[in-house]
Amino acid sequence: MRTEQEMFNLILNAAKNDERIRAVFIEGSRTNPNAIKDIFQDYDIVYVVSETKSFREQKNWIDQFGKRLYMQYPDENCYYEHDMDDCYGWLMQFADGNRLDLHVCVLSHALKEIKEDKLCRILLDKDNCLPNIPEETDETHWVKRPTEHQFLDTCNEYWWCLNNVAKGLWREEIPYVMDMINYCVRPQLVCLLEWSIGFKTNFSVSIGKSGKYMYRWLEVDKWDAFLKTYPAGNVKDIWKAVFVMCDLFNEIAKDVSCSMNVKYNEVEANNSLKFLKDIHKLPKNAKEIY
Repeated sequence: MRTEQEMFNLILNAAKNDERIRAVFIEGSRTNPNAIKDIFQDYDIVYVVSETKSFREQKNWIDQFGKRLYMQYPDENCYYEHDMDDCYGWLMQFADGNRLDLHVCVLSHALKEIKEDKLCRILLDKDNCLPNIPEETDETHWVKRPTEHQFLDTCNEYWWCLNNVAKGLWREEIPYVMDMINYCVRPQLVCLLEWSIGFKTNFSVSIGKSGKYMYRWLEVDKWDAFLKTYPAGNVKDIWKAVFVMCDLFNEIAKDVSCSMNVKYNEVEANNSLKFLKDIHKLPKNAKEIY
């Protein structure tokens, strides 16, 4: 596996030897002082160019970066929509284990990206076309203080969506249940945990994508409880995980409400939880709920 220094040398030499490339900057986890360093970190590189067309048309241009296992042209993928004249990219997984996410962007697009993302570091600037960038910080990703409206809506969304989880489990519709948990219910729990961490740290940290760094600030028992909300694919285990999730949500909601000096709707929470428990006990041949 090529070392970090070898990769940076390759990236910069390619830029220095190509007159079309006027500047280079890196963004992402490799510039984040709070990110955990490991062998899977991507190289998120942006080449500032006068135009992208010649790069798009020269299909073998990327061969200089090494042997690829597989790759993606994200701007040509139907899942993404971008202006290819402004910015175009190649996502490359190399045979030696390194990954390079490389984009060529015109200056106007690059300047906008730098302005919006404080995790940028200039590696090369042939024309002094890029602005001075302060020391990298993940400040733009720090937990944001919630409003009372956001807190109450998050709690309401959680307790309401459990209705769908309950009926899905009674019907044993596992794919539906898992979608409801992971796309509707879990995000509300992560929001509360995020805000709880925010109040503990004066809203000066990032919990990372998908909350992957929450363990740094959560008590061990709460982190363990959160992990237990990821069930195996059977009804019994899912019911167990959902009840763990509810206990954790209730506990964190009360803590956050105290920190915000906002009244938590415990009546709503208790009624939703009661309905959930009633459905859990409901016989499969039931003709009515109550």
